[in-house]
Amino acid sequence: MSSNDKQPEEPPAGGPEQLALIRETVRKAAVPKAKPRTWRGAPLAKELPVARVLVNKGALHLDQFFDYAVPEELDASAQPGVRVRVRFGAGAHRVREGRREGGGLIDGFLIERRAESDYGGALAALAYVVSPEPVLSPQMLALARAVADRYAGSLADVLQLAVPPRNGRAESKPSPEPLPPPPAPDSGTWARYGRGPAFLEALSGRGTPRAVWTALPGPHWPDELARAVAAALSSGRGALVVVPDGRRAARVDAALTALLGAGRHAVLTAESGPEQRYRQWLAVRRGSVRAVVGTRAAMFAPVPDLGLVAIWDDGDSSHSDDNAPFPHVREVLELRAAHDACGFLLGSTSCTVEAAQLVESGWAVPLVADRAQVRAAAPRLRTVGDQELARDEAARAARLPSLAWQAVRDGLKSGPVLVQVPRRGYVPRLACERCRTPARCRHCAGPLQAPDERELRCAWCGLDETEWHCAACGSTRLRAQIVGARRTAEELGRAFPAVPVRTSGRDHVLDSVPGRPALVVATPGAEPVADGGYAAALLLDGWAMLGRPDLRAGEEALRRWIAAGSLVRGQQDGGTVVVVAEPTLRPVQALVRWDPVGHALRELAERAELGFPPVSRMAEVTGSPQAVAEFLVTAELPADAEVLGPVPLPVMEPGRTRRPKDPPVGERWERALLRVPPGSGAALATALKTAQAARLARGGAETVRIRVDPPDIG
Repeated sequence: MSSNDKQPEEPPAGGPEQLALIRETVRKAAVPKAKPRTWRGAPLAKELPVARVLVNKGALHLDQFFDYAVPEELDASAQPGVRVRVRFGAGAHRVREGRREGGGLIDGFLIERRAESDYGGALAALAYVVSPEPVLSPQMLALARAVADRYAGSLADVLQLAVPPRNGRAESKPSPEPLPPPPAPDSGTWARYGRGPAFLEALSGRGTPRAVWTALPGPHWPDELARAVAAALSSGRGALVVVPDGRRAARVDAALTALLGAGRHAVLTAESGPEQRYRQWLAVRRGSVRAVVGTRAAMFAPVPDLGLVAIWDDGDSSHSDDNAPFPHVREVLELRAAHDACGFLLGSTSCTVEAAQLVESGWAVPLVADRAQVRAAAPRLRTVGDQELARDEAARAARLPSLAWQAVRDGLKSGPVLVQVPRRGYVPRLACERCRTPARCRHCAGPLQAPDERELRCAWCGLDETEWHCAACGSTRLRAQIVGARRTAEELGRAFPAVPVRTSGRDHVLDSVPGRPALVVATPGAEPVADGGYAAALLLDGWAMLGRPDLRAGEEALRRWIAAGSLVRGQQDGGTVVVVAEPTLRPVQALVRWDPVGHALRELAERAELGFPPVSRMAEVTGSPQAVAEFLVTAELPADAEVLGPVPLPVMEPGRTRRPKDPPVGERWERALLRVPPGSGAALATALKTAQAARLARGGAETVRIRVDPPDIG
């Protein structure tokens, strides 16, 4: 055996120490590292080791905060307001090394850090912090909770609307330095309104005025909104303006840039794209920009130290969100005005019933011009009713009244002519044949209808009406409130072959048209702005809007007519508007007088007498017949709640365009309306939310769809 093969009799000097060191190193290497997402074995933060998290689960029975452990490695980045990822759905039995494990990863917001948890069991750890950017402030959290409670929704659903999706590239770039406050603006065209200059002075002096502004027709309203924003900025505070669409946001954007220069405001619209919009949103949250102009989602913009919130044209349907819990911009801005103690401005060329109620209740003051200013700014109004159409040979032959022909000819001599054509598909409601008073149910005052031309039935409570007679004139004869044929762009093109015809509608909306002679055919809300204003406007098929089966039909028709008429030159410049509708009807008379405020006040008085919104509060419950019936039985409604219905909804046929509120294709759904008097709206919302949460918690129970203050109730 070679000497090299012999084993030494004793280890060399220092051998045991070296082996022990090797064994200790191997033992340390065998200890698993803490795993992100579970953080098994990781030490917790030394201070405030508990994170209270709102998980992104919109279910009402999960509308609460959940506690999670904060690993020491996430201590610095896990701050209130940041986005986090957590594991959710693990059972209490899945506990390992003192930590709950399992469940799927889900997004959430870190609400606060705490020293200890109210929960007695093991906590799961935060999986990771998505971004150290705090995007949820305590003020925004309080506003979102108030909105969720008002609309019987969940906090997570509201925050889905309030906080835009993250964009890493936009988040990595710094925002510009904020500019100093601008000087207070002069009143400009606000001098045309009695209290206009005083409103601006109050904003400049850090006051909190609240006003309902009925704007004069013409092109000045974007500049007037910009001056209100500038007044708030001059006091060192922020301002927020919400408009119905990107076209009007662009007009206010241009007015603000012309008045204050670039860099003082942000534009938040869908047209900006996700990265640009998130960059602008971050600039607002970081305090780099103190003014915001945007569409519906901008109502939650995190403007610091708000001095003014403003909404333009609150009657536009775009202001009502189609996603749960279906908030309306007007109501959210009212909540912001109360929570942030800031000024409030509701502006429109028309006036909704809700706006009139704000003034009547004393919550806001009116900003209106005197009648001399209105007459100078408004165009000349002409009407064509059924009797004139029946006697008009031109109307019977060419489907256009002689008065309208003449207005088009005269208008084309000096500029473009607007032709407003209602959208197709409106379902007629019934009215007295003699005096046109809408046919209402004697039990609940809901609209009467005749499904499949059979017996009369209420669209709200579903009761049959066998002995109807008109309460105004005593007549027993009814008629559908749509008469006359639709006018089309093709017919106008044939009638005026030498004049270009342009269309603006759902598929292609024009922003503006030149001031040259042309026929512009547009649907309501899609009317482009003409350079220098339109020379004339035709408002055709008035019955198509007045005959909608909706409580707001008259108010909405007047709003759309006034919006179109506001684009026409004033009477002193030769502007003319011809409306084809019965001149004796209240909305038509209000249009001729250009008196939207008077119309809204009369509507408000009638609704108060009949118990209609907004004087009362209503909620809509829809679903399968069995689900709706079970919900109404189990819900602990306020004692003064009145249940109307349920009534069946039309069955959706395959291939038809389905709106968010429509039932699934082929399914039979019913709708019930719940009405409560003033002061019980909060109790109704709480009862609905509690009942829906209980059904979801039980599991297996068929859910129903709840909408508080639905925009369309028939």
